[in-house]
Amino acid sequence: MVLALLMFAASLSRAEIIARMRAPVLTKVQGLVQVVADCPADVRREYQSPIASFAAGICTELYRGFREQPRRFAEPAVCLTIGEGRTNDTRVVVRVQNREGEPPRTRLFLPAPGSTDLAKLQTEIVKAFMRAVKGQELSDAEADAFYRDLDPVRRAADEYATLERWKRGEKTSLTDEEALTLMRKVLQPGVARAVDVLTFASRLRLYPPTYGHSFSNVYPSVTFAQAIDMAAVDPRVRFAAYAKAPLLVAYSGGRSPELAAAGRAYSDFLFELARFARTKDELHKQLEDADIRLNVALEEARKAEKGTLK
Repeated sequence: MVLALLMFAASLSRAEIIARMRAPVLTKVQGLVQVVADCPADVRREYQSPIASFAAGICTELYRGFREQPRRFAEPAVCLTIGEGRTNDTRVVVRVQNREGEPPRTRLFLPAPGSTDLAKLQTEIVKAFMRAVKGQELSDAEADAFYRDLDPVRRAADEYATLERWKRGEKTSLTDEEALTLMRKVLQPGVARAVDVLTFASRLRLYPPTYGHSFSNVYPSVTFAQAIDMAAVDPRVRFAAYAKAPLLVAYSGGRSPELAAAGRAYSDFLFELARFARTKDELHKQLEDADIRLNVALEEARKAEKGTLK
């Protein structure tokens, strides 16, 4: 190793050796992150600052996830060194130094920063942070899962993906009860996916208030349109409408504004159905308006899936 370094140094001009020794060292996140550029000046100018920002952003997000302020490090614990950068070497070379009475120091060497596997680099930075700040050693899988879980958008995407696999009958980590609970959960406040809208739509039926009974001794459940015609025949239909009206506001809340508007429209319809002071035509018109709002919510949810939620 020493011989290789000597041979490498011999291949450099005296001016280049001096330039590398004088190259600035970037330190970020209260001294936690350090980026050294052991490379030509043009490579340093292109990669040192972006890599420092990349590493600092990950560490800052981790601090934020723990709800902690960055603490001051007298010596860096996440040390990145940029290599020559003229090959297609994607490796991230890792060396962990355990120091007596000090946080472990992780050295990450990037032989070719322009070709570095950024996913691997992200994983190693997370692991280095956890060693230095929390004193924990994580596997690659644990580090990736932990980092993804910190971001609400990434976490929501993972949970939606798990639900989709469960719905297709694929094996997941969820029990059926956990999956059904997750379907009712607001995974990303202010945003609705198509599955959220369709889950809400599955609730648009009325059921008898007493278990084991049927409306008019015939129907175990009725659609809202059927309920308009049956409200005058079976008073339990109006009671069921009154009981369900506030629930639809709760079921549709916390997600997209369009879904919330649809929930309020259906709730208003059910309250009017319970009062039964309007004509059937007026109730059908009110229900039709609520259906239109629900279709708008579904269209917006599908647009969101193609856009910001990947």
